[in-house]
Amino acid sequence: MTVSDDEHELIKACRAGKIDAFGILVARYQDRLYPTALRLTGRPEDAADLLQDAFLRSFEKLNTFHGESSFYTWVYRITVNLALSQRRKKHVAGRQAGELGDPADEPTRSDPSRPLEDSERDALVQLALNALAPEHRAVVVMKEFDGLRYEEIATILNLPIGTVRSRLHRARSELRERLKGLAEFDLSAPERASREDAV
Repeated sequence: MTVSDDEHELIKACRAGKIDAFGILVARYQDRLYPTALRLTGRPEDAADLLQDAFLRSFEKLNTFHGESSFYTWVYRITVNLALSQRRKKHVAGRQAGELGDPADEPTRSDPSRPLEDSERDALVQLALNALAPEHRAVVVMKEFDGLRYEEIATILNLPIGTVRSRLHRARSELRERLKGLAEFDLSAPERASREDAV
């Protein structure tokens, strides 16, 4: 998907120094990107920071955006890459500080009106996602939660499709193991869908 005429005009205005045009792009896409950022970071505060960093980075690098994809796809890629980079830095810092691994993030409860069971399930799923290696978490979020195709994930992460499939398979296996107690959480259906979209 390439950039729309409307986006093209907004980007042109941004490059001409009209900051409010970039504000329109941020307003258009931040709510759509937030769930991805939350799943990648595990905490609302970190998700908000990640999005702020991603939009700042996209504004700074706007001259490198050539319109081969939509602006949303471009910012999505920046968001995922920043999340992976930040997770790796935290992991390295933790190791240098003598920790054995990343500390578990506290579960988040973003919508108090939802039933308690849903909140608990969501928190357990997020904790299981948090425990995955950053590169495995990214492919799961992109495939299972954001519905991207293997080709899109491979392009965003600059990986061969076979590597994406391998990471996704390993991540699903780990999630299944961690979420054994959740009867409703069944990754076999997404696996079947993934096999179907690979055809």
